[in-house]
Amino acid sequence: MTIEILKNDFFICKLNDISDIDFKYNFVFAAKTDNEISLVCEVPPDNCKNVDANWRAFRIAGTLDFSLKGILYKISKILYENNIGIFVVSTYDTDYILVKNTDLKKAEKSLLDNGYKFNWI
Repeated sequence: MTIEILKNDFFICKLNDISDIDFKYNFVFAAKTDNEISLVCEVPPDNCKNVDANWRAFRIAGTLDFSLKGILYKISKILYENNIGIFVVSTYDTDYILVKNTDLKKAEKSLLDNGYKFNWI
């Protein structure tokens, strides 16, 4: 399986409201629940309550069919076993796994050692 590593740095934010979310960037992941509004983005808006910086993302290449099982489990298990924390965002087509910048090379090596291939995009 091929994993694409994105060149962008990301921020994980907790927002007061959705008014400042800017969708002009290529990667904007927003989630709203009854408890919070979260955002993963390239540039954090001004109205963030909390911001955690220095995240990098990779995604599973291609479109994942909903009938596929265990893909995210296998990747997260490998990263867990190598003491790498993750933040995951799923879209209709694929899954995005974010790791701290400081863990990116370790994550890449761990997954390479387990048969995954990488493309830097």
